[in-house]
Amino acid sequence: MFALDLVLVALSVYLSMELRFEMYIPTRHAQTMMRAMPVVWLAYMSCYVVGGVYQIMWRYAGVRDTARLCLLSAVAGGMTLAANSFLNLGLFRGVLILIALISTIAVGGIRMVWRVCSKDRIPGGIGDAVPVMIIGAGEAGAYAVNICNKNPKQLGKPVILVDDAPGKQGLRIQNVPVRGTTQEIPKLVSRYGIREIIVAIPSLGNGARMQQILELCNQTRCHTRILSEPADTTGAEGTPFIRELNISDFLSRDEIELDTASIAGYLTGKTVMVTGGGGSIGSEICRQIMRFKPKLLIIFEIYENCAYELEYELHQKYGAECPVVTLIGSIRDKKRLDEVFEQYRPEVVFHAAAHKHVPLMERSPAEAIKNNVFGTRNLLESASSHGVERLVQLSTDKAVNPTNVMGATKRITEMLIQRYGEKTQMKCMAVRFGNVLGSHGSVIPLMEAQIRKGGPVTVTHPDITRYFMTIPEAAQLVLQAGGIARSGSIFVLDMGEPVRIMDLAEKLVRAYGYEPNVDMPIKIIGLRPGEKLYEELLMDSERDKMTKTAHKKIFVANVDRVDDVQFERMMITLEAVVDANDERAVEAVASVVPTYHPWKDQNTGSKKAAV
Repeated sequence: MFALDLVLVALSVYLSMELRFEMYIPTRHAQTMMRAMPVVWLAYMSCYVVGGVYQIMWRYAGVRDTARLCLLSAVAGGMTLAANSFLNLGLFRGVLILIALISTIAVGGIRMVWRVCSKDRIPGGIGDAVPVMIIGAGEAGAYAVNICNKNPKQLGKPVILVDDAPGKQGLRIQNVPVRGTTQEIPKLVSRYGIREIIVAIPSLGNGARMQQILELCNQTRCHTRILSEPADTTGAEGTPFIRELNISDFLSRDEIELDTASIAGYLTGKTVMVTGGGGSIGSEICRQIMRFKPKLLIIFEIYENCAYELEYELHQKYGAECPVVTLIGSIRDKKRLDEVFEQYRPEVVFHAAAHKHVPLMERSPAEAIKNNVFGTRNLLESASSHGVERLVQLSTDKAVNPTNVMGATKRITEMLIQRYGEKTQMKCMAVRFGNVLGSHGSVIPLMEAQIRKGGPVTVTHPDITRYFMTIPEAAQLVLQAGGIARSGSIFVLDMGEPVRIMDLAEKLVRAYGYEPNVDMPIKIIGLRPGEKLYEELLMDSERDKMTKTAHKKIFVANVDRVDDVQFERMMITLEAVVDANDERAVEAVASVVPTYHPWKDQNTGSKKAAV
């Protein structure tokens, strides 16, 4: 390229002289031109080298790179004008200005030709690329077209754009035409042989309009992806990227409106501790807490790997000096809890540590009692005796009319929260919500893994339903509930409408470009131990008494209180079976939680104990 530019600059000098003398250069001026040529070369080539022209990958060059070339040519032209005056080169000023203009056109033009030719010579040929439809003909759509054109073998070749704006119909973006509206997606997919769809309208979020578009895409057999615009570590917009669809994209959820002032009021400048801080929800709570600038965040976790990864992530995001400390320990260990509270004096505690997997706790019921019940009691005792101002416990919809040991033990922890909220100065509250998308052991990652392996996708029952929310949504509402600070309260989150798992499975299969039970089988495997067909967020006795809070997505369940004598008897009953991983533990939990009914096999009608 350097050698080619030498030739182009020389040709620019010659052509400028020809134009100046109307295509006939007198001998005297031709000799002047030859004497001045080294100076012109030196000016232009030094500017191009120093200015980084030869470091630009012109195949991917944009407007800024072209502008840089123009600026460097202008600087070189100025240098030749100065040299002409001081060294008496004998060239006309008009000729020197023409050299700058013509060399810019020649040098830039040859690179644009190279760029076009190199795109047409992609190894394997773009003819083998997957034909892609891009939904959205705005800035995001143009960006999607651009990155697909740069990497058609991996992302596919854009064939058409779809947009509902009438004024955009028939227009082109990088030679890709806008050929219809979103309502015509199924018809256009068939007409143009589309095999993949990219939704490039980030402004829609997960609202109702996005759901309509995804439903239309789901009617095709195209692999559907979405253009996302994540935030970087400073909170500004990051680089957009194309990602796979996930189930949260199919759930119409309004954006959460947080009262950040009330959250900041109890978190900013405070020492905050999160038990189970390395888990799916615990780690997201830690991330959300850091937004409110705590004095110190304590990640308390028994599993060191997840805790270490979270601490590393937070240090990467907020800097090496961010106030985060990770402590390894178990809520079963009262002495360790007292040691932590004595040393760090946390003022706010979020309690996310618990055994949560229903089938595993059915096989080891005593472990659920040890961890969920007595671990929570240890935490409450340590926290209240060390001056903690506020403690928020994460509960579950499985605590309502439980059919499994895990749900029943979480109902007991709600009772503990009520008791300590009444008898101590500490503000205690529990937050009850349903399934969280993407958490460890949740159904969606399992289905995605099954699809990637070729199936079958397993569903436990054709009519099973669940409440769902995303991990960030759950974490944000937990922080918001903590700001309401009604001690002894059981807060219930608005989870929207329950979702049929079979419907989710079919949508997910179609999102990967398969037809359910044609290309990808869906297999019914029967309910797991402790699992019921539908979950509830409120018991019958709570439903009519539920009250609103200042936040439209958070309610208060007026749960029946347990008196001190009855509660102590409950604890004694459970203490007697903490080492009994059999029917005795199940019976003890059933005697303590009247609404608990040990799981009955919905498939065979037989009743299950613990093992």
